[in-house]
Amino acid sequence: MTGTPGEGRGRADRVYAPDFLTELFRNPLDPGYADAAARRRERAEPPSGWRHWSARSVALVVAVALGFLFAVAYRQTLEAEPGRSQARSGLVEQIRQRETDTDRLSVRADELRAEVARQRAAALGGSEAARLRNLEAGTGLGRVRGDGVVVRLADAPQKPDAVTGADVGPSRVIYSDLQGVANDLWAAGAEAIAINGQRLTATSTIRSAGQAILVDFRPVTGPYEVSAIGPGSMRDRYEDSRSALTMRKVAEDTGLSFGVREAEDLTLPAAPEPRLRYAQPSVSPSPSADRSVSPGPTGSRTSPSPSGGGR
Repeated sequence: MTGTPGEGRGRADRVYAPDFLTELFRNPLDPGYADAAARRRERAEPPSGWRHWSARSVALVVAVALGFLFAVAYRQTLEAEPGRSQARSGLVEQIRQRETDTDRLSVRADELRAEVARQRAAALGGSEAARLRNLEAGTGLGRVRGDGVVVRLADAPQKPDAVTGADVGPSRVIYSDLQGVANDLWAAGAEAIAINGQRLTATSTIRSAGQAILVDFRPVTGPYEVSAIGPGSMRDRYEDSRSALTMRKVAEDTGLSFGVREAEDLTLPAAPEPRLRYAQPSVSPSPSADRSVSPGPTGSRTSPSPSGGGR
């Protein structure tokens, strides 16, 4: 059946639009929002060319400023280097001069000490001089000779790191190691002890200052030898001490060197003369000061302390 001409034209002009979900996925943003965002960008943002040249200008100014600062710092460093080198050289020269003076004075002090000992022995009788020598040997103020034990400690050698190849800091001997060795040698029966030639007395100290070890405020460097004079059983008794067992364990774990050996005919030098301290009598309060003190709450007078003040 043939339709009417009007009906055929109607069927041909009909447009079938896609469904709503398909159109939503194709154009999720409403065209009105997109147009508003575009107009907002056109009003707010400067032209792209101006922004590009502005960024390049700022980068250029920053680079020039940094270059100028580096140049000024380099010039000042070069100008100050001669002064620093001269100051460093002056300090090194002073240190060497002071070391020379110290060594010279130490030798002179030993000579005077020996002269005083001769004069004193001549002035005293034989028995009194012998008794004085025994007291000096016992207190560390006299040189002694005899058989004994030497304990040697040394830092572990530097080893390169397996990953980076850089030298790893060694296991170092610290001041408490020397303290433990000296104390256990005393306990084992030592009669005289010296560390690298520094004689220990009843007032000796073993301390650290940074990486340096000080014995009686005098620096000692490794390897460290703790020499002790005492009875024949001293080595066996020391081998069983706590410090010996600890140091052997540390040596096994870190590579630090530790050893104990017997030594014959050791000579230990005398310690420096101690600085004597004398007691001073207290100063009696003056009568005027006595009258100025008011009586306390109980009516008794309070007197100032002999030292000049209380806590």
